[in-house]
Amino acid sequence: EVQLQASGGGFVQAGESLRLSCACSGDTISRYGMAWFRQAPGIEREFVSFIRLSGDRTYYADSVKGRFTISRDNVKNTLVLQMNNLRPEDTAVYYCNAQRGNLNYWGQGTLVTVSS
Repeated sequence: EVQLQASGGGFVQAGESLRLSCACSGDTISRYGMAWFRQAPGIEREFVSFIRLSGDRTYYADSVKGRFTISRDNVKNTLVLQMNNLRPEDTAVYYCNAQRGNLNYWGQGTLVTVSS
């Protein structure tokens, strides 16, 4: 079974950057489409970004487009989210997700707090 371990969250000032990583064990991420979601207090979990299995296409929520970059390292079995120019509204717990057919795996979240 796939296990996902997200890391890299922290407390930053608005305008700063963070790099989230998601390490996969139990399978290789090259078999999965991979995504990041986030959940702020009192708000439903929302989509942030997705990268196709092949890595040739990426998708972003409008709110992060141009600031966040998703990438995958199939050799290191790791998913990355580079977050630049962070805003207070980016404050949330960030979750990584692996998808293939009916399979859908979630990691535990990593907290990102952006102060104004």
